[in-house]
Amino acid sequence: MSFLHKKLDEKDKEKIKEDVKEIVDTFGSVLSSLSDLAEEGSIERKNSFREEKKDFNNDSSFRKKMFKNSKNKNKDFIIAEKKKW
Repeated sequence: MSFLHKKLDEKDKEKIKEDVKEIVDTFGSVLSSLSDLAEEGSIERKNSFREEKKDFNNDSSFRKKMFKNSKNKNKDFIIAEKKKW
């Protein structure tokens, strides 16, 4: 894979350092000029909680769907993979 990069001499390294410094300085000056930045965590919502839904424990159709979709099952249990990823 040596064809993907080239060796840089000191002149090229200094040029890259200068370019990076210029980019960072420009970004910093633009960022400091923005005064309308929202503060972290300042989102306000009208409704901040979800409405409660029907309990799945007593829903037999939900149970049937879950077992139908599961690949491995053993009577009343779904067998899931462990640490395969």
